[in-house]
Amino acid sequence: MPFDPLLISIVAPLALALAIACGLPKRLSVRLAYVVFAIPALMALHTWWHFSEQTLDHGYGFVTRYSTGLEPVGISLHLGLNGISLPLFVLAGLVGFAAGLYALQTGAERLKIYLMLLLVMQSGLMGVFASVDVFFFYFFHELALIPTFIMVGVWGGRDRAYAAMNMTIYLTLGAMISLVGLIALYVKSGAHSFDLISLREYLGAQPLAVTLQNNIAGLILLGLGVLVSLWPLHTWAPLGYGAAPSSAAMLHAGVLKKFGLYGLIQIAAPLLPAGLAHWAHPLAWVAVVGNVLIVGLITIAQRDLKQMIGYSSVMHMGYAFLGIACASVLGTGGVVLLMVAHGLSVAMLFLLATSIHHRTHTFALDEMGGLAQKTPVLAAFFVAGTLASIGLPGFANFWGELSIFVALWKFSPLITSLAVAGVIISAIYGLRSAARVFFGPPTEHFSQVAAKHPPADLNWSEKIPALILLAALFFVGFWPKSITTALNAELTRPRIAVQTMISAVPSAPAAVALAK
Repeated sequence: MPFDPLLISIVAPLALALAIACGLPKRLSVRLAYVVFAIPALMALHTWWHFSEQTLDHGYGFVTRYSTGLEPVGISLHLGLNGISLPLFVLAGLVGFAAGLYALQTGAERLKIYLMLLLVMQSGLMGVFASVDVFFFYFFHELALIPTFIMVGVWGGRDRAYAAMNMTIYLTLGAMISLVGLIALYVKSGAHSFDLISLREYLGAQPLAVTLQNNIAGLILLGLGVLVSLWPLHTWAPLGYGAAPSSAAMLHAGVLKKFGLYGLIQIAAPLLPAGLAHWAHPLAWVAVVGNVLIVGLITIAQRDLKQMIGYSSVMHMGYAFLGIACASVLGTGGVVLLMVAHGLSVAMLFLLATSIHHRTHTFALDEMGGLAQKTPVLAAFFVAGTLASIGLPGFANFWGELSIFVALWKFSPLITSLAVAGVIISAIYGLRSAARVFFGPPTEHFSQVAAKHPPADLNWSEKIPALILLAALFFVGFWPKSITTALNAELTRPRIAVQTMISAVPSAPAAVALAK
């Protein structure tokens, strides 16, 4: 059997999860988990390094197809990566590795079951971005989503039962609506296949009627919008992330939440171009007014550190929707860059928020202060993560936001002006939270906690996962071409049927392509 890094990245964590479920001893489970969490990350880096050597099949490399017995109805396990899925596949591998390492050192109750669910989640995430078949794209999302509900409900913090129920209702509803849209696309296309390549070829020659595109695109946009926390259907996200255990929050906010945006770019844009264009302006206004401005102001008002990070994640999804609404190469490429950058930075901030809680015994910002004197390394990591989230040059987030703003100016100068105001909002809540936690005089609560339990700086079991995420943020920030070379090649291929797709994504810090 030929070496298949995509299948290995999916099967390895799922195999260990099944072994744990079958009674693998705890000590052996933990030891194997260190190796197995690293395997998807190594496979992802392997595919990134060797992607340029691949002979592409309709833009896809590392292509393999496995029989499922469902070929008569157009379903097969078709795996492959193109310039869009490649960076997100790498994101899933790196964030999964960091989340797994952090989970292994937490000493959670019922650790075997906790690791089993996390491994299932990791397997699903790798499958989402490796799937060329729409059926398995959706199947792997559900495989990753179900453990999230269980982990929040069992290992979550305050209000975990309510948060788990809220997430279950919202995300199940969103998944069902998007499934209806995907089934309608399959039925109405006439291609008799869920394979993306086949669907693109068939609909490229025989596009759906405009009214039908509008309706199907509306269903898919609504369903995936709920999964990405599009305002006003966003309330599950900050509540769920606030209650979720750290590793689950890292994987969901950092990776799984990108499923909806990825689906819009990889499926809706090439297959339903007129439908997506029909909803572009309503989507842009909802994103900028709801996600960026309203949720941004709500984020400023937060007094709970983890809730603040959760709301900030919802806010930054507004920028991603704005990039999709632009329907341009520059805007779409900026969304992919931002998805990678946001996934790394928000996962890092959730990890650090829990590290702060371990040292202060609270998430309340008003009960913190002066922690930098005791934990300078933790302070440095948190400030770096905050600056990355704001979009400071040198971090990957900068290139994603800049690309979206430049593309958005051609779409609507007014919406662009409102969106740029979000950068100021981000700076206010981000820098203020860093100041309250680490600088200024210690609060009475923190002084009492420090007297009983003197806070120690980050240990290596916390530093290593944080370093993985921070290094990736810097790497893409200083060398965006590591992502944009393959991304530009894919976005400028005929696969993108939207006629307004113009310009290119920035390929180097010194040269930012501008929309014509």
